[in-house]
Amino acid sequence: MTKRRSRGDGGLHWDEARQRWIASVTVGYTPQGKRIVKKASGKTKTEAKTKLKEIIRDYEDGLAITSSGYTVADAINYWLEHGLKGRDAGTVTLYKEFAENHIIPALGARKLRDLSVEDVDRWLADKANALSTRTLKMLHSILNRAVKNAMRRDKVKRNVVDLCEVPEGREGRPSKAFTLDQANAVLTAAEQADVRMCAYIVLSLLTGARTEELRALIWPHVVTFDKERKAWRPVGDTGWDHEEFAVYVWRSVRRKGDTKTAKSRRTLKLPQRCVRALRALWEVQTKEEGEAGTELVFRTKNGTALSATNVRRDFRKVLHAAGLDSERWTPKEMRHSFVSLLSDSGVPIEDISRLVGHANTVVTETVYRKQLRPVLLEGAEAMDEIFPGEIRA
Repeated sequence: MTKRRSRGDGGLHWDEARQRWIASVTVGYTPQGKRIVKKASGKTKTEAKTKLKEIIRDYEDGLAITSSGYTVADAINYWLEHGLKGRDAGTVTLYKEFAENHIIPALGARKLRDLSVEDVDRWLADKANALSTRTLKMLHSILNRAVKNAMRRDKVKRNVVDLCEVPEGREGRPSKAFTLDQANAVLTAAEQADVRMCAYIVLSLLTGARTEELRALIWPHVVTFDKERKAWRPVGDTGWDHEEFAVYVWRSVRRKGDTKTAKSRRTLKLPQRCVRALRALWEVQTKEEGEAGTELVFRTKNGTALSATNVRRDFRKVLHAAGLDSERWTPKEMRHSFVSLLSDSGVPIEDISRLVGHANTVVTETVYRKQLRPVLLEGAEAMDEIFPGEIRA
């Protein structure tokens, strides 16, 4: 007579139809009281017993016991559907395109529990031949977050993606900055262009504000210092007959209207050239619409918000008028030019970092490293004083 297995050790029987040994064990009950049974099979009795022991061990350790058919594609699709609530529609679309074009075709069919570090490393290394480092980091982030989400739902024991390093990809399009002569040419061309684009370019180039921040700027956030009240007040309340002006960079076109980071929320005093450009725009809008002061500063003729496409199109027209190759430049490079011009003028990197709204100087040095000239002069100057001497020919 066959010896009965102890309670909790699960069952083991031969399935004649499948010609395999079937192991099964109860691992709990549903809220309705229905038994939850996990099964495994093997060609031999020993193979089925080994799989049964793994199920029992994982259950006792509180580890995930998921369907053996759950794939990487299942995890990614679930995260895309349920893990991006509150995100901008453009961001969701971008993530979906990355997943569908790069991750799912290569790794989607792989069972999630079988996904290994080597699988991910090989996939990233292959992609590094065609994609930039920034894109590789984005793909790694999407896969990493999808697997973390699956791990929280007990679909996998651990997240192997988190153990992988992102390799260096192809060198992306290098960021550039205008020289002083080029910047002057652009400003001159802008002042001959449409009053709206003139103000946009002058503010972008002379304040370093992000294009997403300028597109969200409203007139109540253009302020002047009222000496009588000793307070900063909107120009719509006080007029333009004052000496000092500033802008509150407190908004962006992001989904919730927040700036990129907490440090990005800043107040910038305006150069006089910016004041003149904004005043001209204010007067035109007031004359044409009669209600400037409650609307967006930069808007289309229909009163709607400018899109990134609107800005790129008009920016290229100005560059063409300035004698520059409009296809080689983007609006964001006015911000790079702001950093470069300040650095060339001897402004410390700490001050530049605060002006552009970076969390710290590391970001400024990393992103704008080609635009920053050496500013650490104190050591050399001190040593020249300690050890004076002329350079011999």
